[in-house]
Parts: sequence; C-alpha cells; structure tokens
Amino acid sequence: MSEFSLSVLCLLLTLGCYFLNKRIYRRFHTLPLMPLVCTPVLLVLLLVFGHISYQSYMGESHWLIWFLGPATIAFAVPVYENLAIIRRHWMSLSAGVITATVVAVTSSVWLARLFTLPDAIQRSLAVRSVTTPFALAAAKPLGGQPDLVALFVVVTGVFGMAVGDMLFLRLSIREGMAKGAGFGAASHGAGTARSYELGPQEGVVASLVMMLSGVVMVLSAPLVAWVMF
Repeated sequence: MSEFSLSVLCLLLTLGCYFLNKRIYRRFHTLPLMPLVCTPVLLVLLLVFGHISYQSYMGESHWLIWFLGPATIAFAVPVYENLAIIRRHWMSLSAGVITATVVAVTSSVWLARLFTLPDAIQRSLAVRSVTTPFALAAAKPLGGQPDLVALFVVVTGVFGMAVGDMLFLRLSIREGMAKGAGFGAASHGAGTARSYELGPQEGVVASLVMMLSGVVMVLSAPLVAWVMF
C-alpha cells in the first residue's frame, strides 16, 4: 500500500471510529465511551498494533487539526447571542481568565522543573491549558514542539473533562457559571463540550473563557518566554 493510500485510510478510519463512537455514547452515556476518551485510545491501539508511523497517520489527517481553528471560532456564535451575561459578569470573568492563565503556566513549568523534565517538554507544557489553535500559536515564541503541544492539550482537556464534575462536587460548587468558567479555563474544547451538556449558560461561559484564555496566552507568550525561560 502506498504512503498516500495509507494516510487516506487512516483518515477514513479516524472519522469512522469517531462517528461510531458518538452513536454508541448516545446510547450508553458513560465516561469511558465518550468520543474524546474512547476514540483516541482506539486510534493509538490501531497505530501500535498496525505498525503505522505517526507521519503516515498524519499525512492526510492533518486536515482534522486545521478544522480546529474554524470550530473554535464557531464558539463565538453562542457567546454573541448571550452578550447580556457577559456584560453582567465581565469583571469576574476577566479576573478568572487572568488567574487561570497565570496558575496554569506557572504550575506546569514549575512542576516540570521539579521533575527535571527536558527543556522542550517544559516549553510545550506551558501552553497545555488553552485550546489547540491558540496553544500552537503561543508555543512558537516559547520554543515548544507542535506535536508535544497538541498531545499535552488533548490530555489536559480529556482529563479535566473527566474529573471536573467530581471536583466541583467535592468543592461544593453548584453555580452553573462557575462550572462553565472552570471547564473553559482548564479543559478548553473538551470542557466546553461538557459544559454545553450541563446547560446553555454553562456552555456560553465556557466558550467565552476558553477563547479569552487563548487570546491572553498568545499575547503573553513572549513575556512568559522572557520571564520563565
């Protein structure tokens, strides 16, 4: 099989796994069967046991990453439709975004240094808490590796989405806006998807916080590179 044919087959298998997984999740609404959890695991197993290189897989599948940009911008539509909520809570949302960005960057880099991880991993981890299009843009002035950045972003989003509800329960956080802001700031796209399952207000707040966090991260990346590296 040629390299191009293999890449196209991987793209079709990725789409097929995702849509099949989505149908199964609608019927059996459990965390292990969530598309963002189950589909990546199946694809990793496919690459490992099929002896398919990452380069071969990404040959045509890179278009899926490109679509993350328009998909992220699409979150602006419900935000525009709920501007009243933003005007009412703009101060708390702004403070939350700035705090979340600072905590995410500093905790990631300091923990990486504590475990003496390589410099490339430290720089890539710094942007793990913003959604992929923003993370890749912010990683350039930091010197992060795009492949590692994408991996850390996905892992962060899935993990935050998986433990978010349990964490809110333990902390006795019941306010919908607080949950949406937490998911959007810490788990970006995956958390925003989970927020829309909780309710429209939670989803709108998560969308807004996710985009604002991404913008703040991109704008502050040169400063972060100068201060921390």
